[in-house]
Amino acid sequence: MAKSKAQNRKLQEFGGNVRRARMVREFTQEKLAEKCALNPRTIQKIERGDINILLTTVARIQAALGCSWGEILGPEGKRRAR
Repeated sequence: MAKSKAQNRKLQEFGGNVRRARMVREFTQEKLAEKCALNPRTIQKIERGDINILLTTVARIQAALGCSWGEILGPEGKRRAR
């Protein structure tokens, strides 16, 4: 099933947030992948917004980065998490 423009935007926003959080912590994609028990190629796809991932995978990324949910979900996710 094709993704809508809104879905694409959300996935790209999330991927950008993951990338920024990763870079702030000076993690390579490989290091983040290792800490999350994911393939580095999967991290690349997430950061580009190419794939939609499960919430459990989001939680693994969040824990590996040691960041807040708001940092990787963005301002909209922060408002919804309250």
